[in-house]
Amino acid sequence: MRKLLDFLIGKRHWFLFLLLETVSFVLIYRNNSYQQSVMLSTANTVTANIVSLTGSVTSYINLREENRRLIERNGQLEIERLRLQRQIETMIADTASFHNYVADPVRLFPYDVIVAKVVNNSVTYLSNYITINKGSDDGLSPDMGVISEGGVVGIVSTVSDHYAVVIPLLNPKFRLSCKVLGSSYFGSMSWDGRSTRYAKLDELPRHVEFNVGDTIVTSGFSAIFPEGIMVGNVSSFEKQRDDNFYSLTVRLTTDFHRLGTVMVIRNFQQNEQIQIEQEAKSND
Repeated sequence: MRKLLDFLIGKRHWFLFLLLETVSFVLIYRNNSYQQSVMLSTANTVTANIVSLTGSVTSYINLREENRRLIERNGQLEIERLRLQRQIETMIADTASFHNYVADPVRLFPYDVIVAKVVNNSVTYLSNYITINKGSDDGLSPDMGVISEGGVVGIVSTVSDHYAVVIPLLNPKFRLSCKVLGSSYFGSMSWDGRSTRYAKLDELPRHVEFNVGDTIVTSGFSAIFPEGIMVGNVSSFEKQRDDNFYSLTVRLTTDFHRLGTVMVIRNFQQNEQIQIEQEAKSND
């Protein structure tokens, strides 16, 4: 306390100066309309800047949540688009059976999406992996497909209560059944470990017609990805060694360097399909 009193006494002339300055400003403000308007204008400007800055900070804080909602909505719209496409194809193929499927839409297109955040990602290794912040408590299980706004990302490999590890397209262990959009013929896509922007689509029959720039999508010939999910575009092609198949270089539409949020595809009929396929193989 004594040190505080000594400090106040030692600086008393400064405190007196500040007091007199304050009194002077108050007198000028009260007795001069021009100074009042200037000070009010300055105060309003400062207040407006503070409010603007506060609004910007609040908007930035809410941006992540809004972005998550938009990505989730985009995923739902993509699933809805594929569902409507399947309904149209079924209606064209068989009008009678279409009415049965309308009564049970899950039977026609048994998919939905779960939005997850990428918490770890590698792109510089031969075998890359991605970790996401959703697990079994959120409905995830191994062998679920993973996509982004750009297209196919990979497949869920390992799941814990709150996290899951994804094997991406940038991993030679992962092979994806794909086709040229508008064609019924499919091939097998894999990564050769070179560029993170390209993958190889092999075993595409020679009689398939396509051009550079054509779209490559999932074939739907698995219980993991529905048909029609974007994968990439044809960059170049060549004949394979046996001369009966093409090997296509595909530029991937997913930018693995910028993955922040992904969508996990859940197939409600996946276990049933896998079970009956395994049963058929065991009977051979």
